[in-house]
Amino acid sequence: MSATQLAVLARTSDPRTVLRRFLALDAVVTGANALAYLAVSGPLGDLFGVDRALLLELGVFLAVYAGAVGWLASRPEPAVLPVRVVIEANFAWAALSLVALAVWLSPTTTGAVWTVLQALTVAGFAALQHLALKARQGMSD
Repeated sequence: MSATQLAVLARTSDPRTVLRRFLALDAVVTGANALAYLAVSGPLGDLFGVDRALLLELGVFLAVYAGAVGWLASRPEPAVLPVRVVIEANFAWAALSLVALAVWLSPTTTGAVWTVLQALTVAGFAALQHLALKARQGMSD
C-alpha cells in the first residue's frame, strides 16, 4: 500500500494524523468488543460456544487495552515505542486467536467464523498502523 493509498483511506495526507486515526479506530472497535463481552457474555458465550468466564476476562483485558490505545491516539504525536507495542500486540492477538481456534477452543460455527474475522480485523489494524508509522518516520528523515 502506498502512502497515497494510506492517506486516502485515512482521509488526510498528514502522516501523524493518519497514524492517530488508525490507532483511534482500533481503540473504538476494541472498546466496543470489550463492552459486548462484558455486557452480554452469557448470550455471546452460547452463540460462540465459548465459556462465559473467558469472554468476561477478555472483555476486561480488551477494555484496558482499548483505553491505552485510545490514550495513545489522543497524543499529538504518539511515541514510536508504544505504537510498535500496539502493532506487535495486535499481530500477536491475531495469531493467538487462530492458534486458540486450532488448539483448544471448540466453538460453534458462528464462534469459529467470529474468531477468524476478528483476527483478520486486528491484523488489518496492525498492518495499517505499521504502514502509517513508517510513513510518519519517513516524513522526519
